[in-house]
Amino acid sequence: METEISTQAVGLASSADFSLMNLFLKADIIVKSVIIILIACSIYSWAVIFEKIKLFKKINSSSDQFEDKFWKSKSAETFYNNLPQNISDPMALIFKESMQGIVKSKSKSNINERLASILEAGIEKQTSKIEKGFTFLATVGSTAPFIGLFGTVWGIMNSFQSIAISRNTSLAIVAPGIAEALFATALGLLAAIPAVVAYNKFNNDLRRYSQKLESFSKRFISII
Repeated sequence: METEISTQAVGLASSADFSLMNLFLKADIIVKSVIIILIACSIYSWAVIFEKIKLFKKINSSSDQFEDKFWKSKSAETFYNNLPQNISDPMALIFKESMQGIVKSKSKSNINERLASILEAGIEKQTSKIEKGFTFLATVGSTAPFIGLFGTVWGIMNSFQSIAISRNTSLAIVAPGIAEALFATALGLLAAIPAVVAYNKFNNDLRRYSQKLESFSKRFISII
């Protein structure tokens, strides 16, 4: 009898298809939903990651060029008058908005205080734009492992039900269900790890860029 069970287990194990696609197709609706959610989160996370990498590379370069041209100009007013209309650099936009505030202001008293307020608001506005997508990365990083764990627990429950129904404790009977469950865990980690690493990196990049904006603002105020 034991020989027959062993032979049956070996036969099931050898015939089982443990490819990722087959594991997904054979999973129940709950595990499939978990897998789809995690794959979608991972794809969107990578889209955000690549977009932010390009963004930080672009704004660091454009801000350096803007700052270099600004400090070589004769005056802030002359530089403002020659500024293109279609600028997109955050530092240039902050400068443009602050100059517009100075030009529109009728009173010239306490100009440094008002300029500091405009610059502070401008920095906050531009950093908020850059931060878009950070919350999603943080959410994926913190929740994806638990979503994957939910799929794992559900898959293992199904495996135990298979044992109860078949009354066969052979590992070959429950191996496909366990493989599906572990696949969900792996996807959860696959989505979470890059999101966490990218979130921490981009937060650090934003902190350095904000310091650059604040440094420019302080130097700009000093020459007004």
